Amino acid sequence: MVVALATRVAPDRIEIDGEPIGEFIRRGDPAEMWFRMIQGRTPSQEESAVFGAILCSMADHGDTPPSTQAARLVASSGSPMQCSLAAALLAFGDHHAGAIERAMELFSSCVRDREIPSVVADRFISRGRRVPGFGHRVHREDPRVRPLVEVGSALTHRPHLSFFLGVQDHLRSAKGIVGNVDGVCGALLLDLGFPPSAGRAVFFCGRIPGLVSWILREGELGPFRPYRLVPSEEVAPCIA
Repeated sequence: MVVALATRVAPDRIEIDGEPIGEFIRRGDPAEMWFRMIQGRTPSQEESAVFGAILCSMADHGDTPPSTQAARLVASSGSPMQCSLAAALLAFGDHHAGAIERAMELFSSCVRDREIPSVVADRFISRGRRVPGFGHRVHREDPRVRPLVEVGSALTHRPHLSFFLGVQDHLRSAKGIVGNVDGVCGALLLDLGFPPSAGRAVFFCGRIPGLVSWILREGELGPFRPYRLVPSEEVAPCIA
């Protein structure tokens, strides 16, 4: 559930959800603040730890994602930080960052309807379709999945994580495919009470530190050139 949080500002006083801003500052827990701003409730220690782990897992994935390339290209033109960051956010679409929402929609409906993970996996396999939240273009074993599962296991109520793991077990044995960061994060966000519509927002919130890092780095370099002129000696002969 997403709840609009009441923030009150008066002379010499700022309150978020009825609590003075100083209390949030003293606790110094960004995950708690983000969670509370979006959900309108205070997370438990376990929930805050899981949400923080989710944000950490999304921080960066090198220079190949479209959002990173967009940010670098705009930054290399001399544009200021906010323009470069805006370009990155505009690159988040159904094929980049949107996968987490599709995974959440699938897991949510399947858990609600009490579907069996292996049956759901077989349904996708029989249709030649990829299961949202599984498989990765770079990793055979996404290194973010296992630690997220370990942290998420602290939640007392985790039906969506259990469903994700059930699908993963079946896909691993049937196709050699395992879950990815979108799948495990989507399952955990559902178990934390977030709706599918919040998935993409959480993803780009988590990715902002990495994007800012790339933008700052690009400012120290020359104009970004995704292509280069190849010397003739490096060109292999064309064999008909």
